[in-house]
Amino acid sequence: MAWFLSAMRPGAESLDSEMVTLPSGTALVQWRRNARARRVSLRIDPSDGAIVVTLPPRASRKAGMALLMGHMDWVAQRLAALPAPVTLADGTEVPIGGVPHRIRHHPDRRGGAWLEAGELHVTGAPEFLARRVVDFLRAEAGRRLLVLVRAKAGMAGVIPARVTIKDTTSRWGSCATDGGLAFSWRLVMAPVFVQDYVAAHEVAHLRHMNHSPDFWALVAGLTAHSSRAMIWLRREGPRLLRVG
Repeated sequence: MAWFLSAMRPGAESLDSEMVTLPSGTALVQWRRNARARRVSLRIDPSDGAIVVTLPPRASRKAGMALLMGHMDWVAQRLAALPAPVTLADGTEVPIGGVPHRIRHHPDRRGGAWLEAGELHVTGAPEFLARRVVDFLRAEAGRRLLVLVRAKAGMAGVIPARVTIKDTTSRWGSCATDGGLAFSWRLVMAPVFVQDYVAAHEVAHLRHMNHSPDFWALVAGLTAHSSRAMIWLRREGPRLLRVG
């Protein structure tokens, strides 16, 4: 289930990064070379606001910079439209299942992290707070999505090879040719109906590795939330990528 463009497409090689002064201000440019690319491409990484320039095997940086400078208005608009980043700290609100939960830090206590009365409680030293919040959200995503996948797989009569949780900025979920399913941990922050749809979408790929009418018919049989969830992800999904 593609969303935006992949942070590192198959065949891509990361070159380096540099700060570039543009008419709209200073921005980070990440250079990448992709053996499969047929033309120079340009996109904005929604997670950190970097400008990603991908070059085919024989293209020069000069060609990439020419494309960038020729699309300055587009770049400025996309950067300005990015949601504000959310730092995981004491007092910050982070959604879980679409419901805001305020982070409560207990530096002098032990116990890891847990949910209680609409709050996410986290113990330990301040320098580990953000990591512990992400670890908790990642584990919670795995727990919730595994339940959904098992239910959907039973309905579809399929068995996934495995279910893994990743930190991706390109796909909310994916299905490998060997039957393995992967999901972004950030889905745990989305409403339950969105999680339900993404799980159904990827489980349906276990039977149909395409987006044919048969695939969408199966998705419709596994979830009633397709249209609503796709609209939500398009409108609100970028905010989830700005957390952490």
